[in-house]
Amino acid sequence: MAAKVAVSDVVSLLSGDKRDFLLRNNGDKVAISSLDGKVVGLYFSASWCRPRRRFTPLLIEVYDELSSKGQCQFEIVIVPADHDEDSFDRYFSKMPWLAIPFADSNTRKKLDMLFRVGGIPHLVILDASGKVLNEQGIEAVREYGAEGYPFTPEKINRLREEEEEAAKKEQTLPRLLVSPSRDYLISNDGSKVAVSDLEGKIVVLYFSISAFTCCAEFTPVLAQIYRKLKEARESFEVVLVSLDDEKSSYEQDLASMPWLAIPFEDKSRQKLGRCFDVRANPALVVIGADGKTMDVNYAELVEEHGFDAWEAFPFSQERLDLTAEKAKAKMNAQTLESLLVSGDLDYVIGKQGSKVPVKELVGATILLYFSACWCDRYREFAAGLIEE
Repeated sequence: MAAKVAVSDVVSLLSGDKRDFLLRNNGDKVAISSLDGKVVGLYFSASWCRPRRRFTPLLIEVYDELSSKGQCQFEIVIVPADHDEDSFDRYFSKMPWLAIPFADSNTRKKLDMLFRVGGIPHLVILDASGKVLNEQGIEAVREYGAEGYPFTPEKINRLREEEEEAAKKEQTLPRLLVSPSRDYLISNDGSKVAVSDLEGKIVVLYFSISAFTCCAEFTPVLAQIYRKLKEARESFEVVLVSLDDEKSSYEQDLASMPWLAIPFEDKSRQKLGRCFDVRANPALVVIGADGKTMDVNYAELVEEHGFDAWEAFPFSQERLDLTAEKAKAKMNAQTLESLLVSGDLDYVIGKQGSKVPVKELVGATILLYFSACWCDRYREFAAGLIEE
């Protein structure tokens, strides 16, 4: 929940006991009142924080770009989270913005509590009136840089909508998979493959969350299909678009996959999820050789046909119809033995362990009951089923 800060509280928000100023890295004092009318970013960070090593340089670039534009009234105030003043001073010496004095621990703690800072780096954007615009400033700056100014949710959402609409209208594989800082994908051994190497191929975007059981069960089947198509030398590739939040989960998942992936650090992963309106995982989006999205629900095909879904490639209507016909023929050819017999195991067992040959059940109506002892509802249902 966003904290509510009134305009009349901006000075008191950043002031301390007998202190009405902020500091520059050269020691100069700047009156807090000079922030009146500006959009202010409160940057909670520390020198020991590893993620800030990637974000702080980006924030400096954005700050410098906005500062060079006279029409942008923008300022950043860092709220130190270092353990000692020397460490903070070294960290702050590289920054062009203002700071709450390290010695003012009361104000720093007050701001931490007010904005419920649970982790750093954390960036809260206040508007010119002092009200909270966005408590997810890190994401807004990472995703859109200076273009996202003044970093309101409305501005960010509008940029996303425009970007997604343009991507769909002028979609190509590079537009989908290349970002400003990256023109490659990675494999599970860390090697890089240029996105341009995939042009002209049918590319399947695999949206997955490693913690989801359905994804864990889906991946091995997709891997079988992938290897089969690779053995057949088909012009085909799969790209993992992980929606994991933790890098360790992402890396563990990718380690078991034979295909390529968008790097964890690249936020285009989430952008692609929004672009293709991914609401359930696993999800597969098929991109044709021309870079356009193909109208085929391949995830459904894999779930329905399993490994046999490889035969639907390259997803022409003819191949899709053939896959459906084979599945129908397989269903029509189904027998009780084909379902219940596996090698020498040609029997089912009774309660006392007695063996009943499957062939003796042929001709009877059979109910297959899927259950487990750990399922709370099975007890009540099983009792009723036995009575019936």
